[in-house]
Amino acid sequence: MYNLLMKELKLSVSPFFYIMPFLTGALMLIPGWLYFIVPMYFLWITIPNVYGAYNSQNDVVFSVLMPVTKKDIVKSKVAVVVILELFHLAVAFIFGIISTHLYPDRYYIFFSPTLGFWGLCFVMMALFNVIFFPMYFKTAQKYGLPLIYGVIATLIFATGAEWLGIANATIYNIFKGSGTDNALLQNGLLLGGISIFALLSYFAYNMGTKRFEKVNL
Repeated sequence: MYNLLMKELKLSVSPFFYIMPFLTGALMLIPGWLYFIVPMYFLWITIPNVYGAYNSQNDVVFSVLMPVTKKDIVKSKVAVVVILELFHLAVAFIFGIISTHLYPDRYYIFFSPTLGFWGLCFVMMALFNVIFFPMYFKTAQKYGLPLIYGVIATLIFATGAEWLGIANATIYNIFKGSGTDNALLQNGLLLGGISIFALLSYFAYNMGTKRFEKVNL
């Protein structure tokens, strides 16, 4: 499993995608921007390019020919995406902290980069994973529709969250009002988001494994 993961990180993923989190994360410095878009760039750019490269290089077929199990192949591919997602969120989080110090009195129409907001970002990524991986591993070749459905789901989630943050007084207070100063609440939202991310990503891995076992390559 370790060697497979190293193969993914060193050979299957272009070095550019280790730089990209810093390019997209810097967008957190735009005052009052729609910050949900920052982690979404990973889904719009990194995922289609990485999985397009898999197909062009016959990566999955090559992996199956190696003395490894299909379960480990799925695990390595899910793990590398999760690692990249965490990297994107961690870099964006750092830029978010810088942003709040640069604009301490900024009024936010959209979500501000609070801990609760990052909890929602974890949920959004989890939603993508739980849709993308089970669909992709039905064939382990066709990633277009899984990507489209996953991206649509995240757009609906982000749009719904932003709308509630504007239209609902309780949600507004939690993410933009006095609730942002409640450390217990904000930490709870972040930990809740991380827990959902971990659970749904694990579920996506299990579903992907079951479906990939039935694929005959």
